[in-house]
Amino acid sequence: MGIFERDTNIYADRDALREDYQPQELVGRTEELNTYQASLQPVINGEQPDNIFLYGKTGVGKTAATRFLLDHLSEDAQQYEDLDLSVVMLNCDGLTSSYQVATRLVNEFRDETNQISTTGYPRATVYEMLWTELEETGGTVIIVLDEVDHLKDDSILYQLPRARANGNLEDTKTGIIGISNDFSFREELSPKVRSSLCEQEIHFPAYDANDLRDILGQRASVAFQEDVLEDDVIPLCAAYGAKDAGDARQSLDLLMSAGDIARKRESTIITTEHVEAGRNELERGRIQEGISGLTEHGHLVLYAILTLDLEGETPVRSRDVRPRYTRFSELANRDPLVPRRMRDHLSELAMLGIISVTERNEGRRGGTYREYGLDLSPELVLSALDETVELVGIHDSIMDRVDVDEGQPIRSTLDDY
Repeated sequence: MGIFERDTNIYADRDALREDYQPQELVGRTEELNTYQASLQPVINGEQPDNIFLYGKTGVGKTAATRFLLDHLSEDAQQYEDLDLSVVMLNCDGLTSSYQVATRLVNEFRDETNQISTTGYPRATVYEMLWTELEETGGTVIIVLDEVDHLKDDSILYQLPRARANGNLEDTKTGIIGISNDFSFREELSPKVRSSLCEQEIHFPAYDANDLRDILGQRASVAFQEDVLEDDVIPLCAAYGAKDAGDARQSLDLLMSAGDIARKRESTIITTEHVEAGRNELERGRIQEGISGLTEHGHLVLYAILTLDLEGETPVRSRDVRPRYTRFSELANRDPLVPRRMRDHLSELAMLGIISVTERNEGRRGGTYREYGLDLSPELVLSALDETVELVGIHDSIMDRVDVDEGQPIRSTLDDY
């Protein structure tokens, strides 16, 4: 008998909870799908495609809706002999320039033996290669640029929509679909690009709890065995998802985490207790990922906030964080940053949701200032600061929360910080 055996007590198809799963029907987006479908209608009519710009926060269904409709569009296009449709989807995460996008598109149209390098060519040469590949492909080509807000320049967003008008393409009809998590990106585009790229705009608002319940219910019916979910599990996952910016991806991750914990504990049903345990596990991972991405001085600022919080000194002004931070920097043999740079780290921690920030206004006499406090459980933050604690030493405020190794320095609050 082997070590591993298939376990089907909880899951029927766990992959149905993953981001890349394509359901037979999209729920919670009827209005947006109708608008999107109408915007794609010129394609099926054999006309020049409209350029479409989608925007909305992460996890609100932009990419899922795009894949869903383009799959149907490609399938339906096959019934028309005079319609030759090609679809290329490119995620711009990790790409920062139009040059990189253009080289990636060229390689999308070429086979593996004829790929070009992503560096070393003049940009005009790469564009010429792209026009050649598009003309050889022929018919109608839809190019989807997902997470297009990663681009630092908008040259490709001008060149592609205007390729026929500028004489770069003669027979091939191209349509661009830009997908952005950041609406401000659209506002930063040059007017000429905005008028070309954003012919049709579709806004995807955050899902509410009812939408998320429908989405989770649809996926759960495929993912889980019958009668393994307690009645309150999906409403609770949906409520947390609605609270977390209406992100369907987070809700699905939470439901999967609850299922995994139930399976690990060899439970026959998934309960709200598993949901809470899953939420804590995901939160811990998110925090550790966020903290691990900070600089060394970011860790020192956070350690200062953590210890002040445990002493009951928060919310606290940046000027009162500075002595603790400065002392920690000295103990770590690092030169403290100037106050302005230290405040930048406080702002970054607040942006990540690790600390809270409150604006105070004391009128003419006191002026306006900010106060900071820890926005997460000290245990979660401390678990991600192991290296910093080892570098600085164990502050008196965390003595009962850490295991002290022999020879590890202990920094008492009786010191001068």
